[in-house]
Amino acid sequence: MDWFPVVFFTFKALVLGTGMFFAIKWHYDQGKKQKAMDRRALLGAAAKVVAIFLVLLMVLGYGTFVLIRKLGLDWTLP
Repeated sequence: MDWFPVVFFTFKALVLGTGMFFAIKWHYDQGKKQKAMDRRALLGAAAKVVAIFLVLLMVLGYGTFVLIRKLGLDWTLP
């Protein structure tokens, strides 16, 4: 039996489990605070998240394009 799947899936389960634990804990703590966030701050935070997501999406697309060109793959549509 190969060792990679065992190590990879164990690591994946640990990382995802830890992430879920902290996400649930954060949401629980936020609910306890019941701090009223004003609408302007909420829109500003949402805009930052969207901007970061779009930048990362463009970087991923460009990196994929460069990798495809470097490997010499045919990426034309039928």
